[in-house]
Amino acid sequence: MHGEYKAPGGKLVVVDVESEGGVLRHVRVAGDFFLEPDEALAAMNRALEGAPADTDAAGLAARIDRALPAGTVMYGLTPEGVGIAVRRALAHATDWTDYDWQLIHEGPQPPALHMALDEVLTTEVATGRRPPTLRVWEWGAPAVIIGSFQSLRNEVDPEGAARHGIEVVRRISGGGAMFVEPGNTITYSLSVPESLVHGLSFQDSYAYLDDWVLGALGDMGVRAWYQPLNDIATDQGKIAGAAQKRIVGPGGGPGAVLHHVTMSYDIDADKMTEVLRIGREKLSDKGTTSAKKRVDPLRRQTGLPRTAVIDRMIDSFHARYGLAPGRITDDELARAQKLARTKFASPEWTARVP
Repeated sequence: MHGEYKAPGGKLVVVDVESEGGVLRHVRVAGDFFLEPDEALAAMNRALEGAPADTDAAGLAARIDRALPAGTVMYGLTPEGVGIAVRRALAHATDWTDYDWQLIHEGPQPPALHMALDEVLTTEVATGRRPPTLRVWEWGAPAVIIGSFQSLRNEVDPEGAARHGIEVVRRISGGGAMFVEPGNTITYSLSVPESLVHGLSFQDSYAYLDDWVLGALGDMGVRAWYQPLNDIATDQGKIAGAAQKRIVGPGGGPGAVLHHVTMSYDIDADKMTEVLRIGREKLSDKGTTSAKKRVDPLRRQTGLPRTAVIDRMIDSFHARYGLAPGRITDDELARAQKLARTKFASPEWTARVP
């Protein structure tokens, strides 16, 4: 069995391993990392040999820690990363390059339809009828998107939303509220087979699925990193928030993961604070006393037009994993339009947590 894992900002770790009689056998760790002394690699292999095959990544990392020679230096590699690579091997995890990725980047759509498209397209990936898909959104109207479990009255000021013509919709994933305006926001979704994140914790899957965009931002001169659980941050402030939803496959089998991210290209901070109820606890948790300081737009950090930022992101994904132009099928669109009407635009769904 073969497993690979590249931690954000780290190097590739590759593990080949067998499971015999419930224990790990023939373990071989490799990769493009840096490690001193040379004997440390053999020590890693010996530490993993004979470990119970159901040991979690943290337990495998602890075995490695105990076995490493004194003074071992690792660069681009951690014991935890090796443990994750082992778990991915045992789970028969897939890699980004195992797939023919499809790009969907179409014209502006109403907010409720975007919510529905996420659900429909990810369900299609879960059934195997659609390849893994990167969808870049274009917004047809300003909106506040609240998380699946958020209280509507706690998050949104209805008078402020009405005054500014802001539609409120609820998505199927968890996480916090996002304020979006056409031309000021960059949003994308990844609809991927669950096997791509096999062996990763829920938290690790966030950083893993957005490692490519951190690289794209770096190429644009923005030093960004993942701030657990679901923020993309820079030394100038937060620039994006991510959320996920797992969709079960046919018959309860392996399904797909929806991972979507909203990035602030520009922002009307005054309008945002009139529409969102941003509480003191949330602000203090982010280490700031002003909502206006919480989000730092990409326009200022890159100096590039929004379309150029999107193009560079798409080019970066294509260079890493390949990406072919695609489209929403007529059947997918019809199903999404029905779902938008019956679910995502309905008061019952939007206020399901009052």
